[in-house]
Amino acid sequence: MKSLVWTKPEWMEIQEMPVPEMAEDEVLLSVDAAGICGSEIEGYLGHNSLRVPPLVMGHEFSGTIAKMGSSVRSLLVGQRVVVNPLISCGSCNACRRGMVQLCRDRAIIGIHRPGAFAEYVRVPASAVHVIPDSLHSYRAALAEPLACSLRATRRAMEKHPFANVVVFGAGTIGLLSFLVAQILGASKVIVVDTNKARLQTPEKLGATGTITPDEPGYLQKIKAAMGPSGIDVIIDAAGFQPTRSAAVELVNPGGTIMNIGLGIDQTQLPINVCIRSEISLLGSFSYNAQDFYDALELLKSGKIDETEWSEIRSLQDGNRAFQDLIRGRVDRAKIFLIM
Repeated sequence: MKSLVWTKPEWMEIQEMPVPEMAEDEVLLSVDAAGICGSEIEGYLGHNSLRVPPLVMGHEFSGTIAKMGSSVRSLLVGQRVVVNPLISCGSCNACRRGMVQLCRDRAIIGIHRPGAFAEYVRVPASAVHVIPDSLHSYRAALAEPLACSLRATRRAMEKHPFANVVVFGAGTIGLLSFLVAQILGASKVIVVDTNKARLQTPEKLGATGTITPDEPGYLQKIKAAMGPSGIDVIIDAAGFQPTRSAAVELVNPGGTIMNIGLGIDQTQLPINVCIRSEISLLGSFSYNAQDFYDALELLKSGKIDETEWSEIRSLQDGNRAFQDLIRGRVDRAKIFLIM
């Protein structure tokens, strides 16, 4: 089978590989669509210690069951499915509390084992969710990033119904967080990004406003647009010093800053300001089983529509797609790879 293999920083190539052998509790999928994640861009650059070449990435994907292991009884060959790529042990303290994303022995398809940038991928049968014919393969492949955004956004808005929200970042996670905030009843949402072209999507989809940080006095413009109610919730889907500093400056006393972007690690923040203003600083990593289920239900309902902000490329063109992403030559938030 053909696979897109990351062999070294800033290089992927198509290689012929054997079709994966399944364990008895696994299924073999013919990959229908696989999305490129922002974390994979960091891996491609060699900035992510979890990803070690040679590696077949790809953890946002849908497919069709081509073959099943001997102990699999609840599925059928030919069923269309989406996969939760997060595999947990089920027995550690985090798993017992339902926080499988914090499992001490977690593994992710496309990071710790071969992923879906290939013709076929093997996955645990327990990770498979059957999807209806009405759900397109590309939209189904958004279940994983949508689960991340859904978890972060509803935790951020939990104590702030009808909040005014600012989202930093108009990539896939930021855009999906903006859409979820709308669904959860946000009063106003402003999206901030350095890429003006990407801001066209939230503009079309009903954002209260969009702005780039290079506009003079952009923080004051955001405050003015939100009015006297101010800003209750910040969702930082970028994760850099400027966005984290801006979040503290913008948010109301008693407000919530949700950090989901992993742009940098070390950050200087005015913690005394956060203490005196009782600002809640939260982090959100990945998702649990309920988040993934709810995300898939949202996709089935049609409340999330990717057609305005995604594009499709060939797996053969995978290396070029990554090159275009790291060089800022892509205006749309999501690229799907297909055979």
